[in-house]
Amino acid sequence: MENLFWATIAILATWRVTHLLQTEDGPWDLLARLRQRAGGSMGGRLLDCFYCLSLWVALVPALLLGSDWCQRLLLWPALSAGAILLQRLTHPEELDIEPLYYEPPPEEGREDELLRQETRTTGGGTDQDTTPPAQSAGQA
Repeated sequence: MENLFWATIAILATWRVTHLLQTEDGPWDLLARLRQRAGGSMGGRLLDCFYCLSLWVALVPALLLGSDWCQRLLLWPALSAGAILLQRLTHPEELDIEPLYYEPPPEEGREDELLRQETRTTGGGTDQDTTPPAQSAGQA
């Protein structure tokens, strides 16, 4: 029961510190200025990505809570995942991502002109393809 308590505290702390560094201005706008100075550098890109930042923030509590290296290695991504789940629960508007490509549904009664339409007739018990055969390159 004590392990569950400390794991919960570590997940909450990971979420709080990650959220503070990534989205909040902080006292006297210190964190906002830090993010502005970091700009497009690797550190700036890290501060822009909640998922990336939570992974690195989770490293500290994972090292402190784990009793051996196996536990520490398993706790590290687990604490980050807990923080990400909390972020998704508290900020659902960030999940509304526009698709890269959207194809409208086809109009009713209109066939796709790019697909070949084959009609099959039954003659003498066998199905025969009634589409005309493709002309060979030499028969132009």
